[in-house]
Amino acid sequence: MSAPFIHASAVIEPGAQIGDGARIGPFCHIGSEVVIGSDCELVSHVVVAGRTTLGARTRIFPFASIGHPPQDLKYRGEPSTLTIGTDCLIREGVTMNPGTAGGGLETVVGDHCTFLANSHVGHDCRVGAHVIFSNNVMLAGHCSVGDYAILGGGAAVIQFARVGAHAFVGGLSGLENDCIPYGMVLGNRATLSGLNIIGLQRRGFAREDIHALRRAYRLLFAPEGTLMERVEDVAATFESHAAVREILDFIRVGGKRSICTPREIPTPIGAA
Repeated sequence: MSAPFIHASAVIEPGAQIGDGARIGPFCHIGSEVVIGSDCELVSHVVVAGRTTLGARTRIFPFASIGHPPQDLKYRGEPSTLTIGTDCLIREGVTMNPGTAGGGLETVVGDHCTFLANSHVGHDCRVGAHVIFSNNVMLAGHCSVGDYAILGGGAAVIQFARVGAHAFVGGLSGLENDCIPYGMVLGNRATLSGLNIIGLQRRGFAREDIHALRRAYRLLFAPEGTLMERVEDVAATFESHAAVREILDFIRVGGKRSICTPREIPTPIGAA
């Protein structure tokens, strides 16, 4: 293992931990309680503060501000953390905040995530693995984003909302409800516009799995009965299908927001 490289103009406060092979570029500032994993790279003009941990091989570009106090008027300085996984890419101007007492005192970002320029991860959020935030995405406090979700440029997600795994939030969308796993939401205010079929195909989902998800989607958002009644009907029909169960479990668990629904009733199965 090679020793870390620290540029002469960087400020590393006493107590900070810098992993083997890490590169700290010009004019970076690393706080005293920060942990930088092995082979990380802070290109230049990066600030990492607070109780922040960066996983191995994460790269951060200029003018990112990582780990400063939460943007929550109720925050009173309680010790909280921000944990970022391995192999993440954090581009220019990104901001991420640690947690608060009202949300478990931690913000967590998974492995292999990409955050493009000027995107924001608010306090107490949980972001899964392989997630992509395009430019200027805004994730308010207490939100969760599932694995492989993609948020398009300028999308805004209201506090406490959930974005399911493999979901797609269209650019400039304003999401104020929960987006089901594998769903695609568009608009301001965002409505469910179907399944993220292109994303599923890119991830290598089998045709029969995509077909099952389409059938389940049409049943879930049919006009008959209540949503929870339809959830149980779909569960009986697709009991052994893991991806469908993931959607049903997401709805059953619930959250502080309602489920984002389609503006138009899906085409009945017999008509497709």
